[in-house]
Formats: sequence, C-alpha cells, structure tokens
Amino acid sequence: MAEGGASANDLEAVERVRLYLEEHGYGGKITVTDKTIFTVKDAADAIGVEEGSILKSLLLLVDGSPMLALLSGSSRLSSQKVKKLLGVRRVRMAPPDFVYNYAGYKIGGVPPVCYPDKLEALLDENVLKYDVVWAAAGSDHAFFPVSPEELARLTGGRWANICKDDVELEEDK
Repeated sequence: MAEGGASANDLEAVERVRLYLEEHGYGGKITVTDKTIFTVKDAADAIGVEEGSILKSLLLLVDGSPMLALLSGSSRLSSQKVKKLLGVRRVRMAPPDFVYNYAGYKIGGVPPVCYPDKLEALLDENVLKYDVVWAAAGSDHAFFPVSPEELARLTGGRWANICKDDVELEEDK
C-alpha cells in the first residue's frame, strides 16, 4: 500500500483526476486519507460531514452506453425517472468490472470527472441543497470538495430530478 492507505494503482487514478481538475480550472485540493470513503457513511465519517453532502458518482449504462448520474449521498437513483427524462429503454448501474475496465476506477472511488470519453452527466437537483459536496477522486481513500455550480461546470452536466421520492421509496419496501 502507498500513502494514505491507497494502492499504487489507486494513486495513479487519483493523479489522473488531479491533473484533469487542474487542467479544467479547479482551484481546490484532493485529500488522500487512511480512512476509507467506500460507502457514503464511511465518507461522511472520514470527512466529518452529513451523508447528504457526499456526492455519489454513479456510472450507468443507458441503452448500453455509459453516462454519469451525480446525486446527494442521502438520495437514491430512480431508473424510471432517468428513462423518462432521456426517452430510453434501459438504465442500469454499470457493473464494477465494467467501471474498472472502462475508466480505471474501483467502486467507492468513482469520481464525477475524468473519463476516456466525454460522458453525459445528470446532476440531481438535491445536490443544490449544499454549498459544497465531497466527491471521490479516483480511490476509496481520496476526495475533493466542490460547489454544485463548479460541479456542473466541470462535468458539463445538466440538472434534473433523477432521485426516488418518498412515494417510490415506500413502494420499494
């Protein structure tokens, strides 16, 4: 293991994200920690913030093509809302092996930026409730703070309501 509990491969992924952010005018800093940020709870505990201010970066397969969904840590993605919004037939989470083979990131460290292709990104409106959200930076031991406005700029994403509401959550039980 290298610095901060991250492996050498993880640190390469973090460095790619750092370079991407730097090249795109991000002025903040990536933090590498010994603590894991694998889950939203892990990340909130490691950073010392509420779970809602953790950014979930989900790589989806939409009719077979990759795209990003970015949402608050306390929210759950609604595949039905994404289908309706995009007018597509199938929306599913990309499997961990696809995420790693396509982008070089392990689950728990998936960032909102820095992919082999320019991905369409949907940003859930719940993220706007926070002045700053905390995003993974290529490893489950690295993260960075970003405002919702800067997140939209860095990803080129668009705001939408893509999370399950209370009615849908009740129906899941």
